[in-house]
Amino acid sequence: MADWVAISSLATAGGTLALAATTYKSVRSANRAARVAELSLLAGLRPLLVESGESDETLRVNFFDVHGIAVPGGRAAVEIVDGHLYLVVSLRNVGTGIAVLHGGAVYAGWQGVSLDVPPVGGFQMLSRDIYIPPGSIGFWQIAYREDSPEKQEILAGVESGYLMVDVLYGDFEGGQRTVSRYGVGRESDGAWHLTAGRHWQLDRAEPRERARAVPPRAAGEA
Repeated sequence: MADWVAISSLATAGGTLALAATTYKSVRSANRAARVAELSLLAGLRPLLVESGESDETLRVNFFDVHGIAVPGGRAAVEIVDGHLYLVVSLRNVGTGIAVLHGGAVYAGWQGVSLDVPPVGGFQMLSRDIYIPPGSIGFWQIAYREDSPEKQEILAGVESGYLMVDVLYGDFEGGQRTVSRYGVGRESDGAWHLTAGRHWQLDRAEPRERARAVPPRAAGEA
């Protein structure tokens, strides 16, 4: 004689298991869709700063004690006024979001400068808000007024004709912080030319690390 109580229990357990599996798949699918939507939103807010083009307009940048320092497109302005050092770099935002600039650092030359993520804790932060809209040009600026070993080192870099600049920025929500590094070299025409060298992502996985994680394609795969 069939044990209908046992059969009923097994049927109920099977139905519960099937429902749990369906719910698990639905939750995974919903989480995946939410993650895709989040990534799309972040991509729409993400700025990326490179050197501006030589055909871009000349900007005139003010400091609180010096006004009208001219920086042409694709270049930097390096000025020494009354013993104070002023540096401005012309940048273009090729990303899709507004770039909010936070601060940065300057190094004399390139020898001995690490290729690891720069220690942003030692950056000099901006004393005013600077924004660069998507597809537009803007600038980053820094001044060294007080005498210090750092200033003397940078002045030596100015004398030798080569500096490196790290700029810290992010999106207008305060996230997606990025450090972009630029070489600033004085050419034979006496102008300081600017070249983007590297970009580090501080709030998400490094693109270079993700690229290394992709398995190689099989032989003959298109």
